Amino acid sequence: MTTSGRKSRLLRLGAALTPLCFMAAACSGGGGDPADFPDDNIEVIVPFSAGGPTDTVTRMIAEPMAEELGVQVVVQNIEGAGGTVAAGEAAQADADGYTVLMHHIGMSTAPTLYPDLDFNPVEDFKTIGLVTEVPMTVIARKDLEPTTLEELTTYVTDNEDSVTLAHAGIGSASHLCGVLLQQAMGVEVQEVPYDGTGPAIADLVGGQVDFMCDQTTNTTTQITSGAVKGYAVTTTEPVESLPDLPTAAEAGLDELEVTVWHGLYVPSDTPDEVVEKLNSALQVALKDQGVIDQMGDLGTAPVAEDQATPDALTQKLESEIDAWSGVLSGITAE
Repeated sequence: MTTSGRKSRLLRLGAALTPLCFMAAACSGGGGDPADFPDDNIEVIVPFSAGGPTDTVTRMIAEPMAEELGVQVVVQNIEGAGGTVAAGEAAQADADGYTVLMHHIGMSTAPTLYPDLDFNPVEDFKTIGLVTEVPMTVIARKDLEPTTLEELTTYVTDNEDSVTLAHAGIGSASHLCGVLLQQAMGVEVQEVPYDGTGPAIADLVGGQVDFMCDQTTNTTTQITSGAVKGYAVTTTEPVESLPDLPTAAEAGLDELEVTVWHGLYVPSDTPDEVVEKLNSALQVALKDQGVIDQMGDLGTAPVAEDQATPDALTQKLESEIDAWSGVLSGITAE
């Protein structure tokens, strides 16, 4: 894609999606020489709605990455089909480093959930690095009777035919955690899918659905404010921002352990020199005190330096594809 073509694409997307740009520099002309990278805006595609957990994480790191790279970073939200629409578009983008994909654990579940996937998560992308691993929380409407996770398990078991479990759509983090939660409880309840986390949380707060499982980046404020009832976190250790919540294992569900990892990708033919520059900017962003503080407030943290690498994300992606293929056996989005 030429520089003018890339700018035209950004303008078309911007008219519909209202991109968020960081830094005040004007758009500059881009070049094709990897040694000159970057000399134009960089677009980071987020495959979920604005304001959701993945979008929140992306916007946390966008500004310090932009400052390190010396160009604008434009965050674009392209929703649909559990993140596969955005990932498919990113896979087909020019392999010049100016189109980057931020995706979460859904990158590893897509091959199982979408049998006719038009991209290969491993073969069609180069990895830049992991960003963060976000704990999940088990939450419910604030007036639901159970006060502990053990009581919630009993309540759900006794009301299996009528209780409702919300999630943000097939393939979303809340859906995946909800699958594991039901398996740990030994139930199959009525699922209520939404078009994004925002509407699901809104209906949970409003009492239209009973319970759900979602990332701390989206639930911490709701729990601490009393808008929803929190039962447990899905990590092996307690979460500092939610000190009153036990781990799922402590609360009686040993099988419920999951974090939602986020990582950055570029098309597979992207020059290694470009990947190295993007990785260097990511490393700087994850050491930024503002990013560390923001993530801490929402119950997560940047990954360690040795995890914010292409090799670490590649290993994570490949191992998680294998792991989730068994968990999601028999579940497809089509």
